[in-house]
Order: sequence, then structure tokens, then C-alpha cells
Amino acid sequence: MQNSGNCHENVWILSGTSDGPVIVNKLLKLNYVVFVSVVTYKASRSYSENSKLHIITGKLNDSIEIINFIEKNKINYVIDATHPFALIISQNLNEACKKIKKPLLAFERKSEIKPFKNLNYINGLKQIKNEVLVDKNILLAIGSRLLNETASYYLKCGANVFTRVIPTYESISKAFSSCIINSNIAILEPSKNKSYILEKKLCDHWKIDYILCRDSGSYAQLNWEKIVYESDIKLFLVKRPKLKFKKSLIFFDYDELINQLTGKFSTLG
Repeated sequence: MQNSGNCHENVWILSGTSDGPVIVNKLLKLNYVVFVSVVTYKASRSYSENSKLHIITGKLNDSIEIINFIEKNKINYVIDATHPFALIISQNLNEACKKIKKPLLAFERKSEIKPFKNLNYINGLKQIKNEVLVDKNILLAIGSRLLNETASYYLKCGANVFTRVIPTYESISKAFSSCIINSNIAILEPSKNKSYILEKKLCDHWKIDYILCRDSGSYAQLNWEKIVYESDIKLFLVKRPKLKFKKSLIFFDYDELINQLTGKFSTLG
């Protein structure tokens, strides 16, 4: 176990707003210097100010940028706590760390959904099958990146398409420039306090028949699950994608991740 009082090693974590702040706070208490990469300025506000914390906002385009960042900032360890569907950044991190032989740990949210009547697993955003979609109301809770093409597909199937997007510039812009009519767009931050009243009211107001979301383990997903469990709405959950490479170290528990970082890295080579 390292002596936390003498620890001056640099850790770089790539994460969002759910897991990142928890991991970062644990590392700061152990006297690590922590670099955090987030995509948006709004996400950066989830982190507390600290002299040992450096927040970097923006996307990383390739493994070369990652290597340059690691070398410039003398990073000792890298933690991939990105979204389960963020395949490109995970692959780039894997390639970069292997090339320069830097330890890479991955943190993933557990997927522990117990099957229930209205839950349906599907392999892709456009794979709702064996359902009558004509004149049915479908709510897309899938983020904004693939929103337009997914909405276009279900509109062609005859469904009435609705969406909920988070209040960021990118999400709002993509939603209102999509093929979804403006009155069918809701801008809403996911409830995080085990209360999903707004989401429930939204579904009731729009008379939603189907909800489409991804198995990310997020607060939003948990809210949709609760709503569906207590109603006649059907939930279609997109399975997590399979990576083209094998992550060497994956953790599902914060403390196990920190323990590995502080005491066992010397055995990883």
C-alpha cells in the first residue's frame, strides 16, 4: 500500500458526472494529483475545486492525442470510466496505453436488471420488432448523437416520436434540428434523488406506449425502469455493445478500483 501522505503520482480519469466525482474525491483524499477529462463545460461543474484537481473539457480525437496528453502531464495511471456506449474513446485509450505501456483501469456500472413483464432487450436502436408501431407513441431517451436517424426510422414506421434530452447546448441543438416536431421535445435533467415525478408526468402527458433507451446504468435508465414497472408502457433496452478488444482490468466497485490503484499496480508490469 502506498503512503498517501507522500503520494505525488498523477492519475488521469475520463468520465462523466455520475462515477467521475466519486472516484476523483477518493483519489484526492489519498493525495493524488488528478486530471479529469469531460466532454462539456456543464459536466465539469460536477467536480469540486481543489488545488490537485485539473479539469480538461473537450473531445479527444485519437490515440495520438491521448499519448501526447499522458506524456505532457506525466500521467502515471489512466482510468476509463466513460459511458458504456463510448466505444471509440475506450478503444483509443486501450491502444494508447498499450503503446506507451501505461496502466489502464476500467470502471463500469453494473448491469443488474431483473427481468419483468414489460422489459425487452434489443441489440440496436432500430430493432424494435413484432410490435405495432403505427400511431403508437414512442419516447426516445437515447441521447442526442443518433437521435435524428433513429427518430426518422420510427417515423417511417408510422410511430409518433417524442424525445427527452438533457439541458446541454449540443443536445438541445441536435434535438431541435432533428425531424422530431418541437412540441414533442422535452428538455429535462434526469432525476437523481429516487424521485421520477417529472419523467412520469411526461409519459402520462404524452400517453407514451414505448420507451427506448440504452443499458447504461444511468439515473435516467433507472427512472424509466421504475415508470415501466408500474405501468403498461413497454421498455426497449439496447444491450451494451461488445468491444473489439478485451479490457485488462475492469472494476464494478469504487473501492476495489482505488485499492488496485494504491496497492497492486506494481504487479501488473
